[in-house]
Amino acid sequence: MLLCWLALLLVRVAENETGQTWGHLRRVLDRLQVGIHQTKHGEVWQTSRMDKEHIELFEMLKIKAPPRFLAIPRPLKDPPGL
Repeated sequence: MLLCWLALLLVRVAENETGQTWGHLRRVLDRLQVGIHQTKHGEVWQTSRMDKEHIELFEMLKIKAPPRFLAIPRPLKDPPGL
C-alpha cells in the first residue's frame, strides 16, 4: 500500500512541477528508450536522442537527464601495438 501511495505522490509532484498532465508526461517519457547493442567486448547501453521536449521536462523537474551511453564495456585486452 505504501508503494502505491508513493507512486501517486511522485505523479502529483511531477504534474505540479511541470504544469502538465501525467498522461502527457508519460507519452513524452515513453519516447525515451534504451538500446542494448552486443559487441565482442560486451553490451553497450545507449539511450535514444533526447528532443527539446525531453530536455525541457528534465529541467522543469530539476533532475539530471540520462547520459547518452549508460554502459560501455572495457576491452578485455589492449589492442596490438600498445
